[in-house]
Amino acid sequence: MARLNATVLSLCVVLAFLAGQSAAGRYYSDKVQDKVRKEVEKAMAYNPSVGAALVRLVFHDCWINGCDGSVLLDKTPTDGTNVEKKAVNNIGLAGFEVIDTIKQKVGAAASCADILVFAGRDAADILSGGKIFYNLAGGRKDGVVSSASAADATLPHSTFDFAQLQNNFAAAGHGFTVEELVVLSGAHSIGVAHLSSYQDRLADATATPIDSDYQAALNKTTPLDLLKKGQDPTVPNNPRDASAAFQKAAAYDPVALGVSPARGVLDNSYYHNNLENKVLFKSDWVLRTDGFAAGKLQEYRDNATEWNSDFADAMVKLSGLPAQGKNLEIRRNCRFTNQQYYY
Repeated sequence: MARLNATVLSLCVVLAFLAGQSAAGRYYSDKVQDKVRKEVEKAMAYNPSVGAALVRLVFHDCWINGCDGSVLLDKTPTDGTNVEKKAVNNIGLAGFEVIDTIKQKVGAAASCADILVFAGRDAADILSGGKIFYNLAGGRKDGVVSSASAADATLPHSTFDFAQLQNNFAAAGHGFTVEELVVLSGAHSIGVAHLSSYQDRLADATATPIDSDYQAALNKTTPLDLLKKGQDPTVPNNPRDASAAFQKAAAYDPVALGVSPARGVLDNSYYHNNLENKVLFKSDWVLRTDGFAAGKLQEYRDNATEWNSDFADAMVKLSGLPAQGKNLEIRRNCRFTNQQYYY
C-alpha cells in the first residue's frame, strides 16, 4: 500500500507540473515528434531545470556549422575528444541524457540533429505555458566534426560589445538581424549562468552599468574570490528565479516590476530586467547602447504576445540553419559518429 501511495503521489506531482507549465496533452501525428514530446515531458517533470538546458542546446548546436548535432558528440575521428562540449563558451551545457533516451526510443527514424531541435521546441512550449509553439519538419543529418576551438571562435561571448554581437549574428552561416538578436536574447529569462561568465560585471573597474543592489547581491552570493579557489558557482539568469533572500538583497520585486513571479517561465521578463540594469551579462546590457535594439527591448517589455510570436519565428529560423559539413549521416548513437560506434 505504501508503494502504491508513493506511485500515486509521484504521478500527481508530474501532472501538476505539466498542468502548470504547458498545454498538457499536445500530440503530434508524426510518431518521432510525438515520442520526443513524451520524453521531454517526462524529463522536465523529473527535473524542471532540464527544460532551459534543452532550449539552450538548440542555439549552441545550430550556431556552429548549422544544425548537425555536433554539440552532442563526445569524440570524433578528426577532433578526438576536444569537441564542442569542452568549449569555454559551452560551459554548463546539459540535457544530453534526455537526447540519449529519445534516441534509444526512435532509433534510425530520426537524426540526433532532428531530436535536438524537436526537444528544444517542446521545452520552450512547456516552459512558456503553451504560449510559444512552432512547427518543425525533420530531415536534418548529423555531422561528423565537432571542435571546441571552432565553438569558441563562433559562439558570441558574454563580454561582447554591441558591434561584436551584431557582426556575429549577421555573419555568413547565420544571417540574423538585430531584431532577431534582441528576440533570442530573451531566452535569458530562464536557465543559469556561471560566475566566470559575468565576473566582469562584479568588479567596478570592468563593470558596464549594473544596478548597485543587484551587483551587491551577486557579489555576496558569488564573490569573485571563488574563482581563485577553483570554484565557478551558478546563479539564475533571471533574478525572478532567485531565492527570496537574494531578491530582497537585490531590491528586486517582480510584481512591482510588472513581471509574473512564477519561477522558471520562458517569458518577456528579460526585457523588464534589462531596462532596470538587472541582467547578468555585458552582452545583455549592451543591447541598450544601440537605438534600434533599445527600442525593441522596450517593445518586447510592453508586448509579451509580440515577443512570444517573434521568438517562435526566430527559433524556426535557428532550427533551420543547414548543416555545412560533409559526410553527413544519421548516427546510431548521438555521442559518437558511426565510424566510431563500435570502438
